[in-house]
Amino acid sequence: MIADVRRRLERVPFVPFIIRTSDRHEYSVATVDHAKISPRGHRVVVFTDEDATAILGPLHINSIIDSQPDGE
Repeated sequence: MIADVRRRLERVPFVPFIIRTSDRHEYSVATVDHAKISPRGHRVVVFTDEDATAILGPLHINSIIDSQPDGE
């Protein structure tokens, strides 16, 4: 799943997406700056607009969903 996140972060043009985890939390990645992959590629760090962070392991990520623009 981390490879899938990496592909989404490298997509041009960038398309916002949501990472859904095994505990049913959803983490919005609104821009490429809202998520980073650790140097060894074992974790995804998601940053929220409220300055919170979530560190996600590959087994915890269940799905990745493209966000739909508001109004569409």
